[in-house]
Amino acid sequence: MKEVSVTVVDPVGLHARPATVAVNAASKFKSEVKVSYKGRSVNMKSIMGVMSLGIPTQSEITVSCEGEDEEEAIKTIEEVLREQKVIA
Repeated sequence: MKEVSVTVVDPVGLHARPATVAVNAASKFKSEVKVSYKGRSVNMKSIMGVMSLGIPTQSEITVSCEGEDEEEAIKTIEEVLREQKVIA
């Protein structure tokens, strides 16, 4: 299992547009991809799950990937979140 903890820096938090991009990126992988915030963990391939976390700015989140392509998945999702300016 690969895991990365990052801080959300977008002033609006993890909102719909970048969350959709991240969900689409996660969905391309066979690995199980989860995002965790405040003790809750959801499938990052589900936009409803990600949005249900209500992640505000300056929050620490953890993205974890487990499966055959976990290495590439974690790297790609982190890159996507940086490109969307959600994390620094």
